Amino acid sequence: MKKNSPTLLAILIIITTVVLLLMYRSPNNIYRPDEKYRAILRAVKAPVLPEKTLSILDFGALGDSVTDCRPAFEKAMQTCRELGGARIVVPRGKYFLDGPIHLVSNVCLDLREGAELFFGSNPRSYLPVVRSSWEGTFLYNYSPFIYGYQLKNISIIGKGIIDGRAAEGFAEWADLDDDDQALSREMNYAGTPVEERIFGEGHFLRPQLIQLFECKNVLIEDVMLKDSPFWCLHLLKSENITVRGIRFSAFNKNNDGIDPEYSRNVLIENVQFNNSDDNVAIKAGRDYEGRKTNTPSENIIIRHCRFKGLHAVVIGSEMSSGVRNVFVHDCDHGGYLKRGIYLKSNPDRGGYIRNVHIDNLKLGTVEDCFFITSNYHNQGKGFETDIRDIHVNNLHCKEAENAGIVIQGFETKKVRDIYLSNVNIEKAAIGLFMEHAENIVLDNVISGGRVGAPSTAKKTDLQRIERE
Repeated sequence: MKKNSPTLLAILIIITTVVLLLMYRSPNNIYRPDEKYRAILRAVKAPVLPEKTLSILDFGALGDSVTDCRPAFEKAMQTCRELGGARIVVPRGKYFLDGPIHLVSNVCLDLREGAELFFGSNPRSYLPVVRSSWEGTFLYNYSPFIYGYQLKNISIIGKGIIDGRAAEGFAEWADLDDDDQALSREMNYAGTPVEERIFGEGHFLRPQLIQLFECKNVLIEDVMLKDSPFWCLHLLKSENITVRGIRFSAFNKNNDGIDPEYSRNVLIENVQFNNSDDNVAIKAGRDYEGRKTNTPSENIIIRHCRFKGLHAVVIGSEMSSGVRNVFVHDCDHGGYLKRGIYLKSNPDRGGYIRNVHIDNLKLGTVEDCFFITSNYHNQGKGFETDIRDIHVNNLHCKEAENAGIVIQGFETKKVRDIYLSNVNIEKAAIGLFMEHAENIVLDNVISGGRVGAPSTAKKTDLQRIERE
């Protein structure tokens, strides 16, 4: 063999290159669900509660259900800011607020058992407008009833109640908001500067009960949320969030329970849902603006929850920045649900849904048990969503009155890599429906009831052959 043979040299270069690639390949490039789950839990840390304690009564609040306590909360928040942080204790009583509470950094709002905050219905009390978002579009709108913007270390805790009392106020605007909804979407598509998207007086976009916008280190624990004008708890562009042990009694239109949007590192656990809309709806912006923002909702754990409402866990439909790394496990139902797991998008959205893991979910009677659609509302074009890597294990459902399992991709963007194992839907009108889907793996899946051994030929079979 000749020294320095070109062929031998080429082979050595190839081997060396492969070895180096194997040696230096970063493990972070490999998605491992168990490791990702543990990493999320390590990343989510509830804020340390402040040692300094203030009583709202010392600022002039009276829990007599009549006195306007908004000025007292404003003074308490200002004092908290001056102290660099404090726990504001709200003792037993009914506290009326003619307008919103604007939180400050390093505050803990501690609603003791028997304490109830309830809000007035005069829209002008929620002005001036604040920077907000409505159905996936950034804009300025009436202030959410409890609002935090660009804050750190926020806690709302205790066995008390936050009651929007919106059924006979803002909630009635649900029938009046079509024009403003359309206008907000036009501004989204046109790229209108957010500072020019001014809603408020003369408009009818309902505010949220609680919105935390660009906040870090959040704890929402044990409180009950009631009668919201719109979404109950909106976690917008926020991170490091723990929502634990809260309860809901919210039956107005669009009374979603928890909406993480453009948010990351979120733990939702031991929650008792009772909502007339989605229990958890994971979102990430709408259409053009969502794609431009490019901030996915990611690293979200939902565990040990009890669902009751319209849908248990939803991803979409506003999810144009993408949603990834979602874990739902060890949850059951506490009453009626229309759907269990619902992933929805359409060809206006773009973005992606991937790396979703569902394990040990128990449902009762639903309309649909597990539903994926890329064609929500049969509208849109040009921006199909990439939906893939969805894993479902240990799902039990008593009955699906419409369909057990539905997977609907789009003609030019198929839903793919869906893995279902140990699924038992005892009864279903339609067991399984799939279109525009590929690499769908079923392992020990029952949808619509068990089938025993095949029957042997009978005399009636032979007679029917002759007859037909």
